[in-house]
Amino acid sequence: MSYECFDVSIDENIAHIVLNRPEKRNNMNAAFWDELPAIIRDIDEKARARVIVISSTGPHFCGGLDVGMFMAGDVKDDSTDVTRRRQKAANFLNTVSLMQDSFSSLETCRLPVLAAIQGGCIGGGVDLVTACDMRYATRDAFMTIYETKIGMTADVGTFPRIVKLIPEGLVREMAYTGRRVSAEEARDMGLVNRVYDSHEDMLAGVMEIAREIAANAPLAVHGCKRAITYARDHSTQEGLEWIGMWNASMLQNDEILEAMSARQETRPAEFADLPNIRKKVAKGA
Repeated sequence: MSYECFDVSIDENIAHIVLNRPEKRNNMNAAFWDELPAIIRDIDEKARARVIVISSTGPHFCGGLDVGMFMAGDVKDDSTDVTRRRQKAANFLNTVSLMQDSFSSLETCRLPVLAAIQGGCIGGGVDLVTACDMRYATRDAFMTIYETKIGMTADVGTFPRIVKLIPEGLVREMAYTGRRVSAEEARDMGLVNRVYDSHEDMLAGVMEIAREIAANAPLAVHGCKRAITYARDHSTQEGLEWIGMWNASMLQNDEILEAMSARQETRPAEFADLPNIRKKVAKGA
């Protein structure tokens, strides 16, 4: 299937999603918000891959929101019609909710999602990458919560997630100033895992990490993602109870034996893929 904003390929159980509008700095137009969750759901629900890599093209990873989406309406509304103003506010809230859901699809899908960032990761780009499991960057990359610079507060997902990734004081400095944070500084913060000298080196490195993930049991990796996200949002005791229940119901002895045998025999292990996600109740179920 072809997309306006992305190229998608799958190889070695790795789905590679590439932002493909470099002439527009890969900004996020109306099609972007529909296409991204549709792509993620298709890969996840049909178990087409075991890991997802998101990368980009051109000098910048992402220039943020396409302001043309909002310029279509009145930026300033001087109407005294209270009903009309409330309707506009409700419409705006609905739009923001849909955009938030687009990025939440990265967090809620069963597969690890790795972001490979080159050049600028601006505004909405930060919302995107903070919803991913891991972030990698080129040495010339930078991140900026740019919304502050244009008189608004980032609202598509940056703050609920970035405060779980780096210290609060650093979040506040990034947000209040809107300044550029270099790749090295982002690595020192813990916002990115590794920094590479070039785009080519980064993609090679990230794909190697993706291959290592894809070689593990998909159900175990899925359990890790669920457990980490759950632990992030709950108390230690709740996390302990949750992982106990998960393994009590999901632990697969056959896969443990296969993993041990493969290591002893120095061969790739053969694991079952995640099951497809049903969208309807099967007849006779």
